[in-house]
Amino acid sequence: MNNLDKIPRIPLATLPTPLDKAERLAAKIGLKELFIKRDDLTGLAGGGSKARKLEYDFAAILGGGYDVVITTGGIQSNHARMTAAAARKLGLDIKLVLGGPDFEIPKGNLLLDVLFDAEIRYLVDDDDNESLMAAMNKWAAELSRKGHKPYIIPIGGSTALGALGYVRALQEISRQITRKKFQIILAVGSCGTYAGTILGSKIFLPEARVIGVSVSRTVQAIKERTSEIVRGSAELIKYKIDPDELSLECYEDYFTEYGIMTPAGKKAIIDCANLEGILLDPVYTGKAMAGLTELVNQKVVNKDIPVIFLHTGGLPILFSFEADLGSKIRCTKIYRDR
Repeated sequence: MNNLDKIPRIPLATLPTPLDKAERLAAKIGLKELFIKRDDLTGLAGGGSKARKLEYDFAAILGGGYDVVITTGGIQSNHARMTAAAARKLGLDIKLVLGGPDFEIPKGNLLLDVLFDAEIRYLVDDDDNESLMAAMNKWAAELSRKGHKPYIIPIGGSTALGALGYVRALQEISRQITRKKFQIILAVGSCGTYAGTILGSKIFLPEARVIGVSVSRTVQAIKERTSEIVRGSAELIKYKIDPDELSLECYEDYFTEYGIMTPAGKKAIIDCANLEGILLDPVYTGKAMAGLTELVNQKVVNKDIPVIFLHTGGLPILFSFEADLGSKIRCTKIYRDR
């Protein structure tokens, strides 16, 4: 038994998201069956996985009487973009601490942060998590001294509370698919989505195998952080789980540096667009799809057991990689007679 339905949440996402069968891409990769869980279609600010987590975070924010929300991430943070949108939707002020390479014109997610009128403090050439968290905590202290009540959401919204969004997502998937045995693959960054998927599978789909593809951390760091979040989430819903029984399967070979597009990731983006009309991104889902392809080739993923690719979103990031992705344009320009 669990108390998932007793935890307050504010509806922010368009749910349930579709579970699309991807036959052409499956054939390209070498899978018998491939389904794509379309959490890129959650609706909020262009969609993405963070909407499910924010439903729980903002229930706590509204319930606690906070008047300003602060969060942090890299220059193309999906979490920052969606947190800003949720704050504006609910009438709250939003502050963002972002970091990364210097820029002249805001693109992709950063452009959307601007449209949501987020006040931004930007750490030029510094997207180290400790630096970002320190700057965020300093800003929160400043706001508190001025009489505000700030609520801090950590990087990626990856907390025990937010991860419940993906416990609920696995319940949703269990109602969409008749099979009991299948493989779920997803990108892993700050570990909240991965943790929720692990716990959700234990509760609702115990025969499912969950496979993570890291986009930023070592497997050891992922396992430690994920176990911590799983324990916290399980405690919140009063679900008994033995941490020693957790099967955390994750691979770290499919990224070089966070935020940098890999050649294999670029190919995965192009293949998915050409074969299914579905858009992946260079930072998260492109790497995860490249990982899936290679894991099938290595026979780590069983090609005969259905795979669900958890599409966590990231569409706006594409529009900050136009030089890389638009270089092979097929276009004949035809001019009117002058």
